[in-house]
Amino acid sequence: MLYTDNSRGRNGAKDPAVVKFHEKYLLYYSIMPPLGDAGQGWDIGIAESTDLENWTKIGELGRVGKTEEKGICAPGALIYGGRVHLFYQTYGQFEKDSICHAWSEDGVHFIRNATNPIVQAQGDWNNKRAIDADVAVFQEQLFLYFATRDPEGKIQMQGVTKAPLDGKFERSSWQQCCTEAILRPTLEWEQDCIEAAAALVREEKMYLFYAGAYNNSPQQIGVAVSEDGIHFERLMEEPLLENGKPGSWNESESGHPYIFEDEDKRVYLFYQGNNDGGASWYLSRVEVGFTNGKPYIMK
Repeated sequence: MLYTDNSRGRNGAKDPAVVKFHEKYLLYYSIMPPLGDAGQGWDIGIAESTDLENWTKIGELGRVGKTEEKGICAPGALIYGGRVHLFYQTYGQFEKDSICHAWSEDGVHFIRNATNPIVQAQGDWNNKRAIDADVAVFQEQLFLYFATRDPEGKIQMQGVTKAPLDGKFERSSWQQCCTEAILRPTLEWEQDCIEAAAALVREEKMYLFYAGAYNNSPQQIGVAVSEDGIHFERLMEEPLLENGKPGSWNESESGHPYIFEDEDKRVYLFYQGNNDGGASWYLSRVEVGFTNGKPYIMK
């Protein structure tokens, strides 16, 4: 699989999220603005597939209202109550960027949560920013993982909040359940950034596949695990998925993961990459296996 979106005059698809809905796979992703931007900003694209390999674009989630006017991107997706729920971020407001929610009966046409934005980071350990949402049902609640930054805006790190499974997911329902970062960069390859955590519940544990280092630094993918969804331990000190070798399509990075478990229990890691320092972006996937609770990339 190698997918991109050239609707803005450049090859640019980032930040994948995948679900299976009504017998088809749906891919939600960030669409890059045109070169020079021209005020268009970031948006969210929608593609469909029957085989997880070949994708056809079928729509976009257009921006609505003042909260979203500068841009939206980085969706996380959930099937719940017979609907597709998207949790996505605003873009272009830096410390004011936050998480919004919308839901759909068909996976293409969405209705906004009237209380948007629903999540912002809380506490003096961060700068209030909340981006890169992903969600998972765990211990009969909905856990939402987000990236934020330290008060100086330099170090990117992970936080978590949770809400009841009422299907509404309104702003007042969310309760942040950390008073410090649940994951922050400490390993050399993670540099100054951990972001884009992708959640998978497996054998009563929460796995987070996360991006380490800022884009094209190179960004690579690691993994941590938790028994309560809040306190995490890394499963390895080296990346689970590295950036590609010189000359490969993902030489600049393998980043922003999304983990998808299909109905047959096979698990796929979707991610973004490029070989030109971010002038273009493509999406791909690898299959993930587990041995004694530890994930590995299947060849």
